[in-house]
Amino acid sequence: MTTASPEQLRTPTDLDTGATAALADRLNATLADSFALYLKTKNFHWHVSGPYFRDYHLLFDEQAAQILLSTDAIAERVRKTGNTTVRSIGDIARRQTLSDNDADLVDARDMLAELSADNLDLVASLRAAKAVAEDARDNGTSGLIDTWTDEAEQRAWFLFETGRSA
Repeated sequence: MTTASPEQLRTPTDLDTGATAALADRLNATLADSFALYLKTKNFHWHVSGPYFRDYHLLFDEQAAQILLSTDAIAERVRKTGNTTVRSIGDIARRQTLSDNDADLVDARDMLAELSADNLDLVASLRAAKAVAEDARDNGTSGLIDTWTDEAEQRAWFLFETGRSA
């Protein structure tokens, strides 16, 4: 098997190499958290139980699909800036800051609260990436981060409101 050198993978860009390397590190951390959040959301989708099963099951599936769509866009931004992105589950595990949930049984309300908090943590990660993107003068990434931030804020809001006591 022939492997490419990092230089062979470097995409041409007019952005500063040092600045884009810092941005790639930040985006790869956000990407790792996005994958962790995707898998946790799917886990809860598969294991939710209780009187609101159908509503929560569909909400979690809808949110997981949105998160998964963002992962490709994040990774492609890293590549467009001349850098490389995550390569494996192990790479993701080393970079993620969101906690996994391996519990056998999680109460549906706890699922909602945990996912809401995780989405807000992802918002914080996206805001940090936005600052690095702006420092790098990377308008393309900065603009996309606005969309990903809005999506994560909306997910957190829906989860919070759904879990609110009547």
